Amino acid sequence: MYLLMAGVNNYYGYGYGGYGGYRYMFDWTYLLVLAGLVLSLIASANVKSTFSRYSRVRAMCGMTGAMAAQRVLQLAGISDVRIEHIGGSLTDHYDPRTKTLRLSDSTYSSNSIAAVCVAAHECGHAVQHQTGYGPLVLRSTLVPAANFGSTLAWPVFFAGLIFSMRPLLTVGIILFSLAVLFQLVTLPVEFNASSRALKILENGHVLGDTELAAGRKVLGAAALTYVASLAASVLQLLRLILLANNRRRD
Repeated sequence: MYLLMAGVNNYYGYGYGGYGGYRYMFDWTYLLVLAGLVLSLIASANVKSTFSRYSRVRAMCGMTGAMAAQRVLQLAGISDVRIEHIGGSLTDHYDPRTKTLRLSDSTYSSNSIAAVCVAAHECGHAVQHQTGYGPLVLRSTLVPAANFGSTLAWPVFFAGLIFSMRPLLTVGIILFSLAVLFQLVTLPVEFNASSRALKILENGHVLGDTELAAGRKVLGAAALTYVASLAASVLQLLRLILLANNRRRD
């Protein structure tokens, strides 16, 4: 899609005036995309490195991720959430629709500090669901709109550039903004889930102080991926706005 956008920029006059009446002109807004990509890659590499490091450190409690999840749910007074095993690495998630906690290969059967903390984090979402945590409710409400926006934003915006229709440019920006809003609301949900998880692990004496410090590093690194993702999306949104403004001046 970025290559297509470059073609559109050239088509609408950003590259005329050189050899044969045409020359390529660098679109500096690509730097925004590159900055977002770099942030995302750094955050992803950091969480993988941190998880890998503490996935080799056995939790003194001896619990696997599945056992720790069961314990955390019990300590939180939750008895109607199922725990299931799914494939993959770090694909762990809580499904509020079915009240199901799904733990990945790297978490379910591992008795590492990383596995225990990741499992507890997902339990934190289950606790949020049970207590009606506001940001989680809002995020769940935004899911359809965010999916709709992320799917149609680029095609609509691209059509606006091709046909010189300013309303389509505006609609494309609004649609993409819905996806950005979803990511913004996701931040407090993820940070709060980690906070709840660590508190339960500490009060329930599942992990010791040193292990909790390691757990904070694991969950902190995971949280930064959401921050980087939001930053990348905001930069992309800024790029759309700049491209739309440039088109209006033509």
